[in-house]
Amino acid sequence: MHRVVCPGSFDPCTNGHLDIIGRAAGLYDEVIVAVLINVTKQSLFTVDERVEMLHEITARYGNVKIDRFHGLLVDFCATNGVSAVIKGLRAVSDFEYEMQMAQMNYRMAKVETLFMTTNPLYSFLSSSLVKEIARYGGDVSGLVPDAVLSRLRARLAEE
Repeated sequence: MHRVVCPGSFDPCTNGHLDIIGRAAGLYDEVIVAVLINVTKQSLFTVDERVEMLHEITARYGNVKIDRFHGLLVDFCATNGVSAVIKGLRAVSDFEYEMQMAQMNYRMAKVETLFMTTNPLYSFLSSSLVKEIARYGGDVSGLVPDAVLSRLRARLAEE
């Protein structure tokens, strides 16, 4: 079985993330979307909320599983029998950072990293940008799945 992990914070999951997940699901037997638990970072959504949203928006893919992790990605990979990571690249600036991570993951545990270029429709898109625009009342419909959009609006209305 060919398994890959697609890691990230997904706070919130964007259509760019979903594009990479869906395309990976078409190429591999199993895609594990691993939500990073980062206690040092202030997130808009809890890990449980992010996992729940990802379950909802990836339900149409029978081979996508959602999990969470903290610590080193290579440890998550070893525990789950995963030998490759899939990462979406939006721009050259992403590549520089991701290449460093890929080389370290390979050095530490022989975990390969596969890069998938993002759909040009989403090359400018990031969770941080979506949150910022939404906080100031901007329209982010079309940038995040509808299920995420409704939760995003509700969460920001609470602030």
